[in-house]
Amino acid sequence: MVGTEQVPVTVLTGFLGAGKTTLLNRILTEQHGHRYAVIVNEFGEEGIDNDLVVDADEEVFEMNNGCICCTVRGDLIRILSGLMKRADQLDAIIVETTGLADPAPVAQTFFVDDDVASRTKLDAIVTVADAVHLGAQLGEHHEAEEQIAFADVVLLNKTDLVDAAGLDSVETRIRKINPYAKIIRTTRCEAELNAVLGLDAFNLDRVMEFEPDFLESDHAHDHDDDITSISFVSETPLDIEKFQKWFGKLLQTRGQDILRSKGILNFSSTDDRYVFQGVHMLMDASTMGAWPEGKARNSRVVFIGRNLDSMGLKEGFESCKAA
Repeated sequence: MVGTEQVPVTVLTGFLGAGKTTLLNRILTEQHGHRYAVIVNEFGEEGIDNDLVVDADEEVFEMNNGCICCTVRGDLIRILSGLMKRADQLDAIIVETTGLADPAPVAQTFFVDDDVASRTKLDAIVTVADAVHLGAQLGEHHEAEEQIAFADVVLLNKTDLVDAAGLDSVETRIRKINPYAKIIRTTRCEAELNAVLGLDAFNLDRVMEFEPDFLESDHAHDHDDDITSISFVSETPLDIEKFQKWFGKLLQTRGQDILRSKGILNFSSTDDRYVFQGVHMLMDASTMGAWPEGKARNSRVVFIGRNLDSMGLKEGFESCKAA
């Protein structure tokens, strides 16, 4: 890639907990020989996702505490402009949006900002969809519907947790919103990478059909103001049994209001980092290996959902500290 050729950009979107980071880690670890720059956006003050992205040769840029289409859009343009100064060293750029982002203003950036438009090319919008929760999300969250509507490819993920009838039903709902997108059924986002990258699939004419104001700089989009995030950090190691007891009860009793939970934990009984990721009442936890040399050993957790202030999260988290 030389001169003024446009660098292709894949926008990776999907609602909270669908599996975007899982897909991103596959892209960064498989032997494909390509050079990627990755831009990760988070909802909330305490960044977690950047640490969940595997250590790789590719550069990872983090933007947090805002919707990528609003408060940090200037950061997106700034990072892209910086990357263009060495475009000859890149094969592509991947932008992973927060799960609460409407992808329309993200995609718009590649057409309305002259510098970005001249040096980059929106290759495709890839939406990771949670086969278990998508049906409910579409009914409750405008952003979930927009993520499907703008998709060139939908990875229907977690298909191992849904029966055949349920999968057919959720595919029908996707088709009603977006009859053009290619749907790929996956477990843990195990799709061929050539099915999600290098597609040259974004079609502006199709988008203009259902979003006639797409290229207007003040393109309106909605946010669910009922959803907030809260995060905590503990420099004191946690007791694993106390944490499991508290967190298990929390998900059982309040999981419907917790859209997303995730964290990296420092337990007193082990030298390994633990990572957990939850969606409503479902939770997955595993070790991440030893703490990196020179990196502070602390515990960081993030919750995204409704009515978080009424859950006693700070007190519950504090109660898990090791004696």
